[in-house]
Amino acid sequence: MNFKAMKSLFSKSLSRRKWIVTIGTLITSAAVFGILFYEGSKNTVALTLDGEQKEIRTHANTIQDILQELEISPRSEDYLYPSGNTKVSNNMNVVWEPAKQVGITVGGQEKKIWTTADTVKELLSENEIQVGEHDKVQPGLSEKVTGNMDVMIDTAFSLKLVNGGKEQKVWSTSTTVADFLKQQGITLKDSDRVEPSLDKVVKANDVVNVVRVEKVTDVVEETKNFTVISKKDSDLSKGKEKVVQEGKNGKIEKKFEIVKENGKEVSRKLVSEKVVEESQDEIVNVGTKVLVAQVSRGRSSSSSEASAAPSGGREFYVSSTAYTASCNGCSGHTATGINLKANPNVRVIAVDPSIIPLGSKVYVEGYGYAVAADTGGAIKGNKIDVFFSSKSDAYRWGRKTIKVKILN
Repeated sequence: MNFKAMKSLFSKSLSRRKWIVTIGTLITSAAVFGILFYEGSKNTVALTLDGEQKEIRTHANTIQDILQELEISPRSEDYLYPSGNTKVSNNMNVVWEPAKQVGITVGGQEKKIWTTADTVKELLSENEIQVGEHDKVQPGLSEKVTGNMDVMIDTAFSLKLVNGGKEQKVWSTSTTVADFLKQQGITLKDSDRVEPSLDKVVKANDVVNVVRVEKVTDVVEETKNFTVISKKDSDLSKGKEKVVQEGKNGKIEKKFEIVKENGKEVSRKLVSEKVVEESQDEIVNVGTKVLVAQVSRGRSSSSSEASAAPSGGREFYVSSTAYTASCNGCSGHTATGINLKANPNVRVIAVDPSIIPLGSKVYVEGYGYAVAADTGGAIKGNKIDVFFSSKSDAYRWGRKTIKVKILN
């Protein structure tokens, strides 16, 4: 091959290469331009998906198409704005919030619902559930709603609370008495009593009664009456009496345990007793000497008991009966404290103090000198009961009208 031929062949080869390069450049440019055009024709969309924000560029026709591209399948209960069939436009804002399933229990009735509410308060409002001022809601109204949450609503009811005798109307939900009192800010002492018991469940119109119980000590001083002791005196004429030792009342200190409920005394128990000042017995000598009467000549002599009543003093008639220390209903002690069983020879009568004052010394026709030291339920007005140590003497006395003289 000569040089001219070779030059011609090289020239043709070069022209073909230039042509290929040019075509390649055109194809590449067209592809780049096509890509730029495709990307430039996409819409910019701002998405808020379950609280997370992101921005995408898309050729999707509707919002539903966008969610499908993102592999999101919304439920009918979900919150989606704008709606799924809305046409996509540039710079559009789309918000999707998935619904959460929660349980709501009202008055023991439970139901499951789907919601997009943010708080418990919004959830209840969304479902038109009214909550009273005293109703109990768990979790609280301000709590965030989460999936599978259980919302409990305890409806409050009215009942009566009596605290230490003070009554008031209060509200509560179904709970035990112990928890109810805690809710009301009421503290109990160990001695206090609650009705009904603390473990009982309160219901509408119940009455919860808190009885405030307190124990206090009361110390009182009482008079211990002296005892009259009679002694036989053979040097003293029969029927005469002589006080050889004056009686003196003593003092007894008594300590009581008092139980009060709501400030009022309900019981009193004697826990100790001690003598502060001893009493002094009154000792009375009773004459036993029999006087012999002097008779005139020609008459036989005889002896008799002196039965003449003492002179002076107020005198009147009374209806009299007799009793013993062991009679039915008798305690063995007089109203003034004389132990009749320990002093069987004492001369005592039971009286109506409005007629014959207690402590009075008297002279009783057919009985002698005595002390008005006792009372009785049946002794009213001008009536007395004469004490004998034996039942036979009491039966022998019987019932009769006699004269009584008050000596002091």
